[in-house]
Amino acid sequence: MVKVKICGLSRPCDIEAANAEKPDYIGFVFAESRRKVSRSKAADLRRLMLPEIIPVGVFVNESIENILSLIHDKTIDIVQLHGSEDEEYIHELKTQTDKPIIKAINVQSKGDVQRWSETSADFLLLDHENGGTGQSFDWMLIGYSHKPYFLAGGLNPQNITDAISKTSPYCVDASSGVESTGVKDLEKISEFIRRARNEC
Repeated sequence: MVKVKICGLSRPCDIEAANAEKPDYIGFVFAESRRKVSRSKAADLRRLMLPEIIPVGVFVNESIENILSLIHDKTIDIVQLHGSEDEEYIHELKTQTDKPIIKAINVQSKGDVQRWSETSADFLLLDHENGGTGQSFDWMLIGYSHKPYFLAGGLNPQNITDAISKTSPYCVDASSGVESTGVKDLEKISEFIRRARNEC
């Protein structure tokens, strides 16, 4: 069964929704974004989460030291790199933590996914070039990938079934697609997860 990640949680009620619907992963955004959370807020939200839900930290060109400190504080259990981090950066991070690393890439043309096939990151995250905007990319550009990947970019309750059937991802990742007026919507989260898991 495909796994589900709900990204950009920033309020206690978002955590309540996650605890009720039980996605496999949730994302805390530490990069500049309207969904950005502070270190202290993320720690507070983490304490409210069910232990079986895995927290992912989303970073853009962050210092390795800051990422490691959030791991050591047990605020996050997975690192998602969404900037221009290169293979040298990923390798250095992996020498200092055994936590999984997700490297986000912008899929704009055929071959973009394959160019990252040898990365030392544990997963890829395939996204539209402007991540977090609710826009999707052409899934036909993905091609074959032996590296497991999170599919992101414009996913919502209406298109998630089609997305899974056409791409067979390891995990699907939604943020703006499960929001209303800029905040997380419990009903949309619930419907998204049910459809992703083929429970409706």
